[in-house]
Amino acid sequence: MSAIRNRLAVRLRQLREERGLTQNKLSKRSGVSHGYLARLEIGMHDPSLRTLAKLAKALKVTVADLIR
Repeated sequence: MSAIRNRLAVRLRQLREERGLTQNKLSKRSGVSHGYLARLEIGMHDPSLRTLAKLAKALKVTVADLIR
């Protein structure tokens, strides 16, 4: 797993849990499929900028906040 994927996986889960969201709820809010979201949280994919933007908007953070 790349360092960026790992950082995104950890941060995405952290932000989701801080907001009290399940993967299913975040999936619905962002328009990103539940399965893909689950795979992002375990570091299996490199998402597109468009996907990152959708997730950031749903989590009310910037794209940069997702990969910090």
